[in-house]
Amino acid sequence: MAKNQDLQKRRLDATPKGVGVLCAFYAEKAKNAEIWDVEGKRYIDFAGGIGVLNMGHLHPKVQKAISDQLQKFSHTCYQIVPFELYITVAERLNKLAPGKSPKKTCFFSTGAEAVENSIKIARHYTCRPAIIAFNGSFHGRTMMTMGLTGKVAPYKLGFGPFPPDIYHVPFPNAIHGVSVQDSLDAINDLFKTTIEPNRVAAIIVEPVQGEGGFVVAPVEFLKALRKLCDDNGILLIHDEVQCGFCRTGKLFATDYYEGVEPDIITMAKSMSGGFPISAVTGKSEIMDSPAPGGLGGTYAGSALGLAAVNAVLDIIEEEEINALSLKLGEKCRARLESLKDTVPQIKDVRGLGSMVAIEFMKPGTNEPDPDFTKEVQTNAMENGLLILTCGPYYNNIRLLYPLTIEDSIFDEAMEIFEKALRAAG
Repeated sequence: MAKNQDLQKRRLDATPKGVGVLCAFYAEKAKNAEIWDVEGKRYIDFAGGIGVLNMGHLHPKVQKAISDQLQKFSHTCYQIVPFELYITVAERLNKLAPGKSPKKTCFFSTGAEAVENSIKIARHYTCRPAIIAFNGSFHGRTMMTMGLTGKVAPYKLGFGPFPPDIYHVPFPNAIHGVSVQDSLDAINDLFKTTIEPNRVAAIIVEPVQGEGGFVVAPVEFLKALRKLCDDNGILLIHDEVQCGFCRTGKLFATDYYEGVEPDIITMAKSMSGGFPISAVTGKSEIMDSPAPGGLGGTYAGSALGLAAVNAVLDIIEEEEINALSLKLGEKCRARLESLKDTVPQIKDVRGLGSMVAIEFMKPGTNEPDPDFTKEVQTNAMENGLLILTCGPYYNNIRLLYPLTIEDSIFDEAMEIFEKALRAAG
C-alpha cells in the first residue's frame, strides 16, 4: 500500500509546484463529511473541495444518478447530439433562478468557464467592452477571470497582462472601513475619470464574496447596483459559484435580496455534488443574443454532470437542505461568538446560513493576523480537521462543512476547532 511520504515525493517529482497543495497526506476514500488517507487516518472535512460538497462526499442519490446515466451513455457532446437531460435541468434552473423574468440556461464545465461565458454574453448583448468588478473578488484562474479577480497573490502573480477594459472598485466591508457609499462613490468616480458608463457591458459581483472572506454584500448595495445598471444600460451579473446551492440557507444568496433580479447568474461548485459542471442562467432575451456556435464547448453540459445536478436539486427539496444550512450556521456562529472573550484575535464572525467565516486581527488593533490564522489551520489539521483560509490578508478562516453532516461529527469538529483556536498565538 502506498504511504503518504512516498506519494509526496512522487508528486513533487511529477507535478509542477504551481499547483499548490494544502495537505501532505493523500485521500483513499471519503463519506459525507469524512475523509480517510492512504494510511487510514481519518479527517473531518470542513473544506469541501473548496465549497463543492454541500451535499457531502458521495451522496447516495448522486451516486445512483451517475450510475444510472452510465448505463445509457457518458458523452455525446450536446452540440452534436442533444439529449433530454440537458433540457430538463435547464428548465428546473430557469424556474428556480431569482426574479420573474423568463430565463434560459446553458451549461459548461467549471466556474471560471461559466464566468467567461457570462462576460461573452454581456458584451455581445450590449455591444460594449468594459467590465466592472470588485476588490477582494474571486472569479477564476483563466486569463479573463484572473483579470476580473480582485486579489493578486497567488492567482495573478506573473501572469499578466490581463484582458483590457476591466476595472476594479472597493467592495463594501465595514470592518475594513469601506462603506456602501464609498463603493458607490468609487464607481461614480470611475465614470467621471476613467470610462464613460455607455462603454460598460456589465458589473459582476458576488452577493457573498468567497475568497474575499465571506463578506456579505449589504442589501442597499445590491439594490443600488441594480438601479445604477438600469439607469445606464449595464447588465448586472451575480457570481453564485461559491455562495449558491444552499450554502447561505437559500438556493441562491441572491434570494436574500428582495427586488434585486440579476440579468445573469453564474453557478458551479456544489450544484453537482462533486462532478465538473457549471451553468449560466439569464434573462431569455440576453441569453439568446449570441449566434449559434458562439456558446458551448466539447464537454459543456456533461451528461454525467447533469445527472448529478438533477439529483442534487431533488436532494435539496427532499432533505430540506436550506433548513439544515440555517440550523448549522446558527449553531456554528453562536459557538464562535462565545469564544470572543477568551480568544482576543477574533475580530468578526459573519456570514449567511452556513457560509460562515471568522476573521482574526492582532488583539486591540485592526491589523490582520495571518500568522495566527495559519497556526489555527495547522493545529486543526494536526488534530483531524480540514479548514481553509481566505481573504486578501489571509486572516480569515471559512467553514465549508457538508450541509448533510451528522450532528455528532459536526460537534466533534467544532471541539477540534475550538481547541485549535485556544492553542494558537
